[in-house]
Amino acid sequence: MPPLPVVIPLVMAAILVALEKIPGNHRLLDFLSVATALVVLCIDLVLFEASLTETIVYWFGGWSPMGGFPIGIAFVIDPAGAALAALAALLTVMGLLFSWHYFRAIGTFYHSLMLLFLASMEGFTLTGDLFNMFVFFELMGVAAYALTGYKIEDTGPLEGALNFSVMNSIGAFLVLFGIGLIYGRTGGLNLAWAGNFLELHGADRTLVVAFLLLAIGFLVKAAIVPFHFWLPDAHAVAPTPASMLFSGIMVELGLYAVARIYWSVLSSSLQFLPLRDLFVSIGLATAITGAVLACMQRHMKRLLAYSTVSHSGMMLAGIALLDSSSLGGVLLYIVAHGMIKGGLFIGTGIILYHFSSIDEERLRGKCCTLRFIGVLFCLSGLALAGMPPFGTGAGKGIIEKSALALGYGSLSSIFLVCSAVTGGAVLRAGASVFFGLGTSNFISDSAPTSGDREPPETTAESGRTPLMMWLPFLLLACGGVAVGAIPRAAGLATEAALRFTDGAGYRATVLKGIAIHPLPATAPHIEWKGGAEAAVLALAVAALFLFRTPLPTKMVKSLKGLVKPVLSWLRAIHSGYIGDYVTWFMIGAGIMAVITIIR
Repeated sequence: MPPLPVVIPLVMAAILVALEKIPGNHRLLDFLSVATALVVLCIDLVLFEASLTETIVYWFGGWSPMGGFPIGIAFVIDPAGAALAALAALLTVMGLLFSWHYFRAIGTFYHSLMLLFLASMEGFTLTGDLFNMFVFFELMGVAAYALTGYKIEDTGPLEGALNFSVMNSIGAFLVLFGIGLIYGRTGGLNLAWAGNFLELHGADRTLVVAFLLLAIGFLVKAAIVPFHFWLPDAHAVAPTPASMLFSGIMVELGLYAVARIYWSVLSSSLQFLPLRDLFVSIGLATAITGAVLACMQRHMKRLLAYSTVSHSGMMLAGIALLDSSSLGGVLLYIVAHGMIKGGLFIGTGIILYHFSSIDEERLRGKCCTLRFIGVLFCLSGLALAGMPPFGTGAGKGIIEKSALALGYGSLSSIFLVCSAVTGGAVLRAGASVFFGLGTSNFISDSAPTSGDREPPETTAESGRTPLMMWLPFLLLACGGVAVGAIPRAAGLATEAALRFTDGAGYRATVLKGIAIHPLPATAPHIEWKGGAEAAVLALAVAALFLFRTPLPTKMVKSLKGLVKPVLSWLRAIHSGYIGDYVTWFMIGAGIMAVITIIR
């Protein structure tokens, strides 16, 4: 069963390429693609249930280790990897349901690309081999580039796909160099073998450089500042189902890779603690930058993209604490955030279906007929802020509690502000578009417009919202609630994190076949106070944008004079030119390298 989540969508993608040549078979393509993703989801859930008992190790071709050396390729499935694989399959199912029968250019390999994307994400989460992680990383990128530039007749998608591909290809080169250094140092590419070798022989500066190269390469995929520029450009032009996968799971997989490599390979030999402050600082800087940029947008997909950047920074900070409890909170947060953000992109897709625009200022009050979608959209904004009982609030509460115990008390305040600001930006857009509240504000209104009309995704632009469009939104919102409201979910996340951080147990299971049975983890106590405060603050942020401030006119003008130069500078940095993006990439990588060498 372990290879099937990769094999099934790959085989079906090839079959659909042939079937797409037969005219008039869109219904069959929709059915087969959804059915395939559902089968993968069911298999992932079975693997997740089995992995709770013990880590599953599958050697392809029966090539198990000889003399302790892994000569074959293995899938190593623990609860964390299986959960992320299931999330990838779930979001793919929801994206394919949303696009059921409605994409205008449906005959240009859309279904095959979605299944190829799914197969690559499944392999990425399940593999126990460093080079195969790179292979699936590249396969994921190829499918993502093609989906971003899907509407090839327009220049915008091509530019977004170019920025996406160039930035991520540079990251891929760094990953490949890092893999080469680890291979040269350890003589193997299996994660467990490399970790066992380094545990016996110790790590040197070469391994520090290797980890830095791997971390930078995967942090590009995670849209961490200053490697984040590609994400808003890709989101602005990609089809709605692709945007769901980009923000809902692909960004998180970049963070997963950094954590997996550290805990499986380097945790016993590399003293990462001196670098913890560096990665926590990068995460918090990303959270603040993403939150500020989200408020500056009037293009709703860009707004959601920058909120993803912000939340990705919070996840990185939680991982960088190097604490199993904090990692459990991050896992819970990833699952809930993926569902909520996937639903929000469906909401923007529905708006685009009806009005051929997702410009907040142009649509103010024009979506009043979509009140049900508006309610879901605004609730999802509160979920991003961490409102109880959504899983985002539960995960954030666990991370903050761990941070406080480790002496990072300020992290909680920064999380509060960033989650409230991103949630408030979504609430502002929802209240404006769906309920006609408020007036123009100088921050988002001064943003570049998205044009009179967006290129249509669908064959129809009016009438009632089809069931297959709004049902996935509702299901994902309910899933976000379930992750936080069911106590067992937090317990499973904690148990998965304990297994994930047990590097010695991972290596013993893979190389020696020794089953490690950790004690069941108890569900952590969740502090909801921070989530409730963030939700209230998000409402205040939205109201501040929507309604005129009671401050004196002179004070308002002074504040605008202070804020406008900062906003102009931030917009100038995000110019859309790939040369600028590569420059910032090199500056960020250089700074990280210098800090690492000094430490």
